[in-house]
Amino acid sequence: MVLDPVTLTQDLIRCPSVTPADAGALDVLQSALESLGFVCHRLPFSEAGADDVDNLYARLGTAAPNFCFAGHTDVVPVGQADQWQADPFAGTIKDGLLYGRGATDMKGGIAAFVSAVSRLIEDKGDFDGSISFLITGDEEGPAVNGTIKMLDWLEQEGEKLDYCLVGEPTNPGKIGDMAKIGRRGSLNSLLTVKGTQGHVAYPDLADNPIPRLVKMLDGLLARRLDDGNAHFQHSNLEIVSIDVGNSASNIIPAEAVARFNIRFNNEQTDAGLQEWIRSVCDGVGGDYELAMKASGDAFLTAPGTLSTLISDAVMKVTGLTVELSTSGGTSDARFIKNHCPVSEFGLVNKTMHKVDECVSLTDLEQLTKIYHEILKAFFTPSSSFSSGEAK
Repeated sequence: MVLDPVTLTQDLIRCPSVTPADAGALDVLQSALESLGFVCHRLPFSEAGADDVDNLYARLGTAAPNFCFAGHTDVVPVGQADQWQADPFAGTIKDGLLYGRGATDMKGGIAAFVSAVSRLIEDKGDFDGSISFLITGDEEGPAVNGTIKMLDWLEQEGEKLDYCLVGEPTNPGKIGDMAKIGRRGSLNSLLTVKGTQGHVAYPDLADNPIPRLVKMLDGLLARRLDDGNAHFQHSNLEIVSIDVGNSASNIIPAEAVARFNIRFNNEQTDAGLQEWIRSVCDGVGGDYELAMKASGDAFLTAPGTLSTLISDAVMKVTGLTVELSTSGGTSDARFIKNHCPVSEFGLVNKTMHKVDECVSLTDLEQLTKIYHEILKAFFTPSSSFSSGEAK
């Protein structure tokens, strides 16, 4: 039975699964996968201070190698619903475009891979190895009760992933433009410089924290962290907020606060950056508090099995040479990279998170064909991919 990627995308869109709600999206996906013979495990997780989240792991076959597709059925809010051309949860098709929240990020990508698997089964019947789906409902949210805990569960159950393809929308213009073989890390910092409130006419009776904050930020901005390398652009520090909470013109504030983020490549480490930030602040001196948290490490899956599978499939279907990139923000690949080689390839990302998010029906079919070619190449008995030689 071959499943239609357009129909499945519509069925998924019609589930208003705004994080952390599932709204039936995983039921739709589970039903489709079970119809193809997958064994499905629902994995709800909870943690104090975070929303409960439902997740799904499904596997077809028991043998190695296990080729995994990872993604998420949760979506961001629709924003101003009255600004949409169509109901964002109706799955409306108009002029060759399928509209809806999650159409590109990433219900369309999930549907394309499910359809590709159904075509592989139609073509080959049995194949040596396994195909699995690692689908979370917590990618667009805090990512606390999703992929991380699912990966822990896999380890406990003895489930091993050999390769993983994440279906995030990676293409900036057209299908075949870009695949992601790594991501930069992200470090968020909250710097609070303490002082003593007072009247501006009596500065000797106060302690103004703003000049110290400015010196600290100036010291941080003065250093170019690195020049990047063959796979990564340079690391960058961006100040995103400075606030003293002071509406008066004659009061020296008691504290000054700044927030900044560093997107860093594999020339840097989270620990090294935190040590440097603290040393700059200590160099200025005075009373301050510094809270830092990394939401992901930089990682690279060196060109090899996954990039070759993607590149060859893209060339065969579109005639394009795909760019292997590490640009953009973070994804759940930052967690999966600790378990197996991982890369990302999906739909065009022009409308993701926007009003009138939509996917071209042609793009859905092209992506399905690319995924199908990846699976055919991977599970060809004579190939080096299925044996693991190209790993």
